[in-house]
Amino acid sequence: MQVADAGGQGTRRVLVAADKFKGSLTAVEVAERVTAGLRRALPEVEVEALPVADGGDGTVAAAVAAGFERREVRVAGPLGQEVTAAFALRGDTAVVEMAEASGLQRLPAGVFAPLTASTYGSGELLRAALDAGVRTIVFGVGGSATTDGGAGMLSALGARFLDVDGEPVGPGGGGLAGLATADLSGLDARLTSVELVLASDVDNPLTGPKGAPAVYGPQKGASPDDVAALDAALAHFAKVLETSVGPRAAEYAAAPGAGAAGGIGYGALLLGARFRAGIEVMLDVLGFAHALERAELVITGEGSLDEQTLHGKAPAGVAAAARAAGKEVVAVCGRLALPPEALGRAGIRRAYPLTDAEPDIAKCIAEAGPILERVAEQIGRDFLT
Repeated sequence: MQVADAGGQGTRRVLVAADKFKGSLTAVEVAERVTAGLRRALPEVEVEALPVADGGDGTVAAAVAAGFERREVRVAGPLGQEVTAAFALRGDTAVVEMAEASGLQRLPAGVFAPLTASTYGSGELLRAALDAGVRTIVFGVGGSATTDGGAGMLSALGARFLDVDGEPVGPGGGGLAGLATADLSGLDARLTSVELVLASDVDNPLTGPKGAPAVYGPQKGASPDDVAALDAALAHFAKVLETSVGPRAAEYAAAPGAGAAGGIGYGALLLGARFRAGIEVMLDVLGFAHALERAELVITGEGSLDEQTLHGKAPAGVAAAARAAGKEVVAVCGRLALPPEALGRAGIRRAYPLTDAEPDIAKCIAEAGPILERVAEQIGRDFLT
C-alpha cells in the first residue's frame, strides 16, 4: 500500500523507529499505537515498524521484534533469587541484555541493594549465549540494579575473587572492599573465540566524580556514604586486578564505558569487549539502514526528550542516521524538554509531546496508548495529507 505525497508525486512510506516510553509503553506498543494513529489520518499509508533500543532494558524485545528468536534461561537475579531471563538469537549472533538478569526491574518494588546487588546472573546469560554456539554477542548494558564492576558476571564465567582467608568475597560492590586476590585464569575459554560488543549509551569511567557510583549509585538507592564506599571498593577492585592482569586493568578502569551499568562495562572490557554506542550497535543489528532506504518519513521518540536524549539515546541515533540519508524525522514523546533549535541540531524537524494533547501528567501516563494514537493521527495530517 502506497500513498501519494502532498505534491501528488512519488510515494510516502513511514518508518516508525522509536524506543519505549518508560513506565507506560514498550517500544513495540509505541510502534503499534503510532501505526494505528497514522492510519486514522490516511488508511492506505504504508508503515514499517522497527522498535529500537540503546542497549538498556527493552533491547532484547527490540531484537525479537526484528526477527530474532527469544531464548529463556533461569539465572540469578541481583539479590541471588532465581529469575527467568531472556536473550535474543539469530544465526550466530546473540543479543544479551544485562537488565534481564541484573536490572532494577528484577528488584521487589521499593527495595534497593546498592552494596550487595550482583551481576552474577548477567554472566549466566552470557554463558547461555556461548552454549548456543554464537560467534558474536551484543551485550547491552543499562538499567542495572548493581554497582559491582562486573565482578559477579566474571565469577559466573569462571573468575575467582577471594578474601585474605581464601574465601569468595561477598556479593555486590560492597564485598569488593575485602578483596585480596583476583584470579581470571579460569574464565570460560569460549570467550576468546567470540566477538563481544559492549553496547551502552554512557561513556563514564569506572570511578571518580564521573564514575559509576557517583553518577548512577543514587538511582540505585545508594546514600552518600554508600557512594563513597562503592567508589573506594571499585578502585580497590581495579588495583587488585592489576596484579593478575597487568596495567590494562587500570587502563580499562579509565576507559569510556567502564562505568556503564554499575561498572559491568569494566568487567566486559576485561573480557576483551569492544565498546560502541548502544544505539549504533542496535541499528546495525536490527537492519535499520535497509528499512531507512524504504522510508521517506521517519518517526522516532522515547518517553522524555531532554538533554540526555542528545547524548547517545535512541532518538538521537535514529535522527542522525536518518539525516545522513536525507530523510525527514519527527519525534513523539511523553514530555518535551528541548527547545526547537536543539531538536533541529539533532536532525528532528518537530516533536509531538503527549502532554500537549493531555496536560494532566498522571492521566498522560495512564492513558499513554490512546493519547499517542491521537498524536500520531495529527502527525499523519501534518505530514502525509
